[in-house]
Amino acid sequence: MLPNFCNWLSNTPLSMKIQTVLWIIPAVQTIHILCVAIVMSTMAMLDFRLAGVTGRSQPISHAVNRWVPWVWGALPVMLLTGCILIIGEPTRELMNPYFRTKMALLAIVVVITAFVYVRNKKEAYWESRAVAAKFAGAFSLLLWIGIVTAGRWIAYY
Repeated sequence: MLPNFCNWLSNTPLSMKIQTVLWIIPAVQTIHILCVAIVMSTMAMLDFRLAGVTGRSQPISHAVNRWVPWVWGALPVMLLTGCILIIGEPTRELMNPYFRTKMALLAIVVVITAFVYVRNKKEAYWESRAVAAKFAGAFSLLLWIGIVTAGRWIAYY
């Protein structure tokens, strides 16, 4: 069923336009990668703080309030650019096990980030749960590294 969908999608007028206009895919990939850089750098800062590696003089709540809005701002742009890339090359993306791995890891880490953000509303929540904060930070960082790695391998599969 998925191969049929990919075949149908790749023959739609929008997909054909994306495929034939030479600058669209490189431009969209550039925006997508810039957003990846924003998300990775902000999440690394937050995850290192959660894990207690850096910024210990600053409360975790300040780090969450400072960095998570950048993630929420970049993720919709990544979603939009990712959709354009999928429409332009549906078989390359949707049939790729690395793409599916990337999406599964992304779903998990977005839930973790949302959990960290929502729990942060309660004063000093993470400061009183140092072990949980360390685990969330380390696990989130590993997931983000996995996402970037899987995303890079999409091109080579």
